[in-house]
Amino acid sequence: MKFHRIHRSAFAVALLAGLLAFAGVGRAQTPAAIAAAKELITLKGGATMFDPLIPGVIESAKNMLLPTNPQLAQPLNEVALQLRKEYDPKRAEILTEVAKIYAGRFTEQELKELVAFYKTPLGKKVVTEEPIALDQSLKAAQAWATQFSDLVLERIRAEMKKKGYNL
Repeated sequence: MKFHRIHRSAFAVALLAGLLAFAGVGRAQTPAAIAAAKELITLKGGATMFDPLIPGVIESAKNMLLPTNPQLAQPLNEVALQLRKEYDPKRAEILTEVAKIYAGRFTEQELKELVAFYKTPLGKKVVTEEPIALDQSLKAAQAWATQFSDLVLERIRAEMKKKGYNL
């Protein structure tokens, strides 16, 4: 179900942005810092993570109305398509909000240094390779945890057997 994935992704992004907003309170958010943060987010590919947000919210709203109005499926689809086009420019708003969060966590100078780094060959490599490394790391950690769990369970059974219990 593609919609549920988009809807969950949109919700997760909105939740993350909201949580980060509270974490970023306190540092001055100058226009230059926000601009540097936007550039940083874009360089890291973060701006595209918000792409499903607007279509997801529109699809969710449409699907809330559809069960009680199934005869209106076609007109609702048309309105949803119209709204996607109309509201597409709002993606810039979420980028600005996230940039403010970054500007609240990093100084303008730090943001500029990060931008400079992500423009280097190594920075570009980090952008492409880090998601793959993180994915592989999570899979490796999950496999390790499964093996470790088996070891712990075996030890618990052995220790309980010493106490006269067969588990």
